[in-house]
Amino acid sequence: MLLTKKALQDQKSKQSNNVLQCTAPKLTQTETVADSIVQVLGALGVHHAFGIGGGAIAPIWEALEKSAIEVLHFRHEAGAAFAAMEAYFANNRPVVVFTTTGPGITNALTGIAAARSEGAKVILISSCTPTIYWGKWAFQETSPHTLPQEVFTAGSLFHFARCVESSSELPEITEQLADGLSKPGGFVAHLSIPADIQTSPSPNFNIQLQNTKLRMLIPNNKVIEKVAKLLASESFAIWLGFGARDAASEVLELVERTGALVMCSPRGKGILSENHPQFLGVTGFAGHTSVLDYMKSSHPQRILVLGTRLGEFTSFWNSAMIPPKGIIHVDIDPCVPGSAYPTVNTLPVIADIQIFLKVLLQKLPPMLNWSPAVSVPPTPYYRTQQQEDIILEKALIRPSALMKKVQKVIVEGSDAIVMADAGNCLAWTIHHLKFNTAKRWRGSTGFASMGYATTGVVGTTLVSNSKAVVIVGDGAMLMNNEINTAVHYNIPAVWIVLNDACYNICAQGIKQLGYSNAKTQIAPTDFVMLARSMGADGICVENEFQIEAALSQAMSAKVPFIVDVRIDPTEIAPIGTRINSLIAQAAKS
Repeated sequence: MLLTKKALQDQKSKQSNNVLQCTAPKLTQTETVADSIVQVLGALGVHHAFGIGGGAIAPIWEALEKSAIEVLHFRHEAGAAFAAMEAYFANNRPVVVFTTTGPGITNALTGIAAARSEGAKVILISSCTPTIYWGKWAFQETSPHTLPQEVFTAGSLFHFARCVESSSELPEITEQLADGLSKPGGFVAHLSIPADIQTSPSPNFNIQLQNTKLRMLIPNNKVIEKVAKLLASESFAIWLGFGARDAASEVLELVERTGALVMCSPRGKGILSENHPQFLGVTGFAGHTSVLDYMKSSHPQRILVLGTRLGEFTSFWNSAMIPPKGIIHVDIDPCVPGSAYPTVNTLPVIADIQIFLKVLLQKLPPMLNWSPAVSVPPTPYYRTQQQEDIILEKALIRPSALMKKVQKVIVEGSDAIVMADAGNCLAWTIHHLKFNTAKRWRGSTGFASMGYATTGVVGTTLVSNSKAVVIVGDGAMLMNNEINTAVHYNIPAVWIVLNDACYNICAQGIKQLGYSNAKTQIAPTDFVMLARSMGADGICVENEFQIEAALSQAMSAKVPFIVDVRIDPTEIAPIGTRINSLIAQAAKS
């Protein structure tokens, strides 16, 4: 468990940049529990609270509004939770979601479940029915009598949850929240507080948080020495995931010192520049054939997996991705290594990936060269130029042509964060767009709720000090959006809507699965009219000649902006690997 002096200095530097601010004053008896909870949140580093108020949460809502925490009132609790999740990923600060009783909580749970799956740090603050009224049919009764026990206790939904029954619990709760937020990875908590407790006097205690630094998982020195020996003695490839996003510079050094080729998960795009000559492509959902071609032709002896769970949308559990000597799997979660491929020889390394790579690089020889004996085919991102020059006669936009213009105008022509919602839009984006940094890309292949990014883009734009753009299907845009919220708070988010009046991933997928009777059409929607009805602006794109100008107009807009793109629904999205996985799962069942 030893680190070199330089690695320790780097670790301390990183920790010092992530110290939770503990500046709350000593609480007095004149303050209420609601006041003290809000002060605790500020001490924990919370800068934003998203939600919808109500009578039962009024004391905390009022305390939030009076505090230095910026409060945004959303149109739906799920939208608030999705926005909180994406705001966390944009600036690494925990975000609060507040709701009232009953449906306020249950509406938020989809977004909360997404935050847990994605690894965000979000604290849900809600109200519950006072205990003396449990079981008496109180309005919107919120108690273990009416909601699942998992809402109030730690488990698969919350890392920490508590139904507060007394103000005396606050010191302990404060320490538990601080401890959870200081741990590596995500932390999703829930405080359910009855209105009578919210208004009760606060205990007289100092907010003295002992666990205020983000703790790093330091790898075992002997394990790293073993990994260094293995990597120095035989060829290997690198498989990057979202968990390696903070180690981009170390990844680049490892790649260039060893000559190893690199693939990434859909969420890991941009950790190594997708234009780097040693980058193979994206694996899994909407990935690239160049990866499998390499694995079948060049046969690296091992794969070094950094920060991906190798779940379905990353690997599809394809045996062709497993090299002869197996996997070295680095992750902060001890449950991850070996879970996707339980029969494969796996060397688990439980560590912070950046710290792991810093020490590994010191133990490796100055230069290795595991470049493959055969050339790697280029990643097939686009059609040939000749094909691109042939504009379809019908006045509809090919999604692939739209992606080419998004690459030019938004990815290469701005510093905007690009997000993709669930559906064919995610497949088109993963397959076609190329990023040079992970900070510019967000997509979900875990919980992958439809409509999560349509609202998440509001949180991202708010906290990132940069324009954020979401690529979304019309079905998801109608399911959940916060355009009105963006207008109210002057947040200039951009929505690019793939409008074909259809749940097209379902339409194309059902057909590929061999079914024909599913109804996937939806009523046509004019999203520009929708935007303007809410005080935003927009433009409709009806042919491919209009795309570039429309995107430029959206990027220069000072108000929330929708680009309504009338796409060709017949161009088949790159979802074949997902279809094959569904067929295999049905057959096994």
